[in-house]
Formats: sequence, C-alpha cells, structure tokens
Amino acid sequence: MKKSKTLIIVIVALCIVALGYLILNNSKQTNEKNKPNVKLIVKTPVLQMSCYTNPEIKDSYTLMKKVAKMFEEQYKDARVTVDVIQFAKVNEDDEIVGCYDTERETDVLFEEFFNMSTYIHTGRVVPLDDIISEELRNDINDSYWENSSLNGKTYMMPYLGMQNVLSYNKDMFRQAGLSKYITDEDVIQSWSLEDWDKILSALKNKLPENTYPIMMYGKDQMGDTHVMTFLRSRGSKFFDEDGKIKLTTKEGIQAVQWLMDCNKKGYFPQNAENLNVNDCFNLFTNGQSAINLNNIVLNETIKQTNLNYGFVNFPSVDGKGFNTTFITGFEVFDNGDKIREKVAKDFVKFVYETDEILELSVGAIPCSSKVTEKYKDEFKEITKFADNAENGWNFTGNNPDWRKVREVFYPNIQELLYGEKTAEEIAKQIEDTCNKALEEGYANSKLHE
Repeated sequence: MKKSKTLIIVIVALCIVALGYLILNNSKQTNEKNKPNVKLIVKTPVLQMSCYTNPEIKDSYTLMKKVAKMFEEQYKDARVTVDVIQFAKVNEDDEIVGCYDTERETDVLFEEFFNMSTYIHTGRVVPLDDIISEELRNDINDSYWENSSLNGKTYMMPYLGMQNVLSYNKDMFRQAGLSKYITDEDVIQSWSLEDWDKILSALKNKLPENTYPIMMYGKDQMGDTHVMTFLRSRGSKFFDEDGKIKLTTKEGIQAVQWLMDCNKKGYFPQNAENLNVNDCFNLFTNGQSAINLNNIVLNETIKQTNLNYGFVNFPSVDGKGFNTTFITGFEVFDNGDKIREKVAKDFVKFVYETDEILELSVGAIPCSSKVTEKYKDEFKEITKFADNAENGWNFTGNNPDWRKVREVFYPNIQELLYGEKTAEEIAKQIEDTCNKALEEGYANSKLHE
C-alpha cells in the first residue's frame, strides 16, 4: 500500500514537472512569436582599416560584418537581420539621401564625420543622447563629443580617430644637408616657418632632378583638408567668428602667396593640379618626394617599404604645427519606423558596451580612453598621436553641407597652381565659392524634431 502511494506521488510530481515545462515552453514560443522581425541596413563607404587586435579586419565593411553577426546572435527584443552594404565614396549621396523612403534606406551609417555631418541637416538623423551613459560620456574625450554635437545634442558617436600629419624621408634630408632636422626619437616633430623655408629650398637645390620637396594636389576633393591646413600656416584661422571662411586677411593672403611661391620654385611635383593624394603617396613611397601626408593607417603601408622616415606637423606661425584630425563613427536615421529606430540605436549602443568591439579601433586612434590606456604600451603609435592631439583643428567649423564646400574648394586650388591669378584673387575666390555653399547649407538645414 505504501509503495502504491509513493508511486502515485512520483507520477503526480512528474506530471506537474511536465506541465510546467509545457507551460514554460509555450510561453517562450509565444514570446518568440510576438517578437517583431526587424531588418536593419547598415551602410559604410570604402574605408581602409588596420586593426591591431584582429588582423582579419582590413576595412570598415569587414568590421561592420563582424559587429552585425555579434549583434544578431545576442539581441533579445526582436528577430533582427542586419544587412551591411558598402558603397564607393563617389556614390555616397545616392546611397544615403538618394535612398530615403526606399527599401534601401539607411538605418545606421558608419562613416567619417566630415561627410556624415551633412546628413544631420536633412532632419533624418536622430539624437543619440539617450543611449550615452555617464560612464561612456566620461570615457570619450570632450573634444570628440564637441565634434559629434550640434545645438547641445549628440548626433554622431565617435569610434576612432585618424590624425593626419606629414612624414619626411630621412635619407633625402641627409642627402640635402639637413641632418640637424632629423631625430631618432619616435615623436611627431614641429619646425618653425623659417626652418620650413630652409628645408624646402635645400631639398629643391640639392636633390636629383625629378624629385620633389613636398606633396601638393588639386585634381579632386581628396586631400583638400590638408591644403586648408597649409592655408593656416601664416596665422589665418580660416574661419571668422560666424563660422564663415575668411581668407582675405593679411595672414590668409600670405598663406596663398606662400603656396604659389612654392609652386613657382618647383617645390611641388610638376602639374600638381592634375595630381591627387594617391599620386603623391606613390611619389613618396618611390623615393621621388621628400615630404608627404601620413597617418596611423597609411603608416602601416609605408612600413612595408625600405624608407627611413620621421614624422612632422604641418607648418604654423607658433612653431607647434598643425594636424588634421578625422573622426569616424556612427549615425542613426529616422525612417518612420520607431521599432527599427530603437533596434538601430541598440546596435550602436551594443558597440560601446562590448569591449571586444571597442578594441577593434586599435590600429587607428581609439576614441575610448580605456582602450587607449590598455594598449598604449603594446601599440606605441597610439601614444605618439595622442600626445599630438592638442595641435589639431576643427576644419569644418561644424558648418552644414561640408561636402558641398569640398566640391567647390579644390577647383580654386587648381587655379592657384595654374598661377594665372594673384594671391588676393585666389583668396577672395575661395571665400566667395565656399561661403555660397555654406549659405545654401544653412538655408536648407533642418534638424530632427
């Protein structure tokens, strides 16, 4: 009798357990069925990357594919599929603005700030302050947040930085009798304006024919920001108090004249108006140019050559020099679907909450201070560029439609290199064409409501 009662108790207990399992399983199935199906489109242009923590990451596309896979596997609030699309930079407007209200509209953009800031003024880019924790706010330098914000709201999330300086060929310097300007320390040097004039003159006079002291280009938009940095070399701030471009000052005209003089003296490659950044990079790596653009990513390519080279800032009046800093990060777009917008924000938030993803920024300059601190001894390039950050400048002035400014800037540099107009005329021309583009940008500007 006792055995029968025990058997009944066991059977009842098993039934209760089975019933509980069925209820729990049905609940999970119900919850799973109730989850929305969400497809996110993440877009990125062709951006080369050098990832120290994962050599398989060669560009922004492979980075976004990895992030997408990790996000899909862990996301709980929806059955999400992430479609990563890469596009050529020349097709950017078609891929972003041209895809508004279509099946290819962008939910998340991973891009360089000076291009993506334009889209803030279309009214489609949403503020991201609600996904920024106090810890994250403190982890990223205030200067990065400043470049990410407009009217007190954060529209872009800084992920990595790229600092552009110059490199010089040490062997060519020795050949030109310029050994005193060479250092064996792993630092970014700076030279006075007087030193710059001596260096360029010596390189021109003492190097073999068909080699050039320094790069210059005017063929297209590539590298225009570096030419703008040269235009600050005589003390021009480039912008006035209202954010408009101002070069018709004594300092601005002097900088234009300096570039024109450099061209006449043969410091620049022949027919520089028909060259772009890549052409000048090839001249440098082939030993045909003594000074050229460099950054933490390009440096990985230069390391593969036999060049013996050092780093130096762009020239400035105070002798400290300038660099141009490019920030790359994320934007989220409002496409009229609040669920998709939430998932898109969660995608970006996931990046900043996941150490493995944050550390994929090492190879460039991580915007995360904790990542920089972790890898500063192991990847010493970070420290060199981080120490030089104070010499950077905001070359867009947080103005709208900087892409349009870039479209009209470089033809003026072509005319500067043709040498048929005066420095005053070129300075005025740059002002007029670029400020007209800015006026159009402000007239059409609309922020997200």
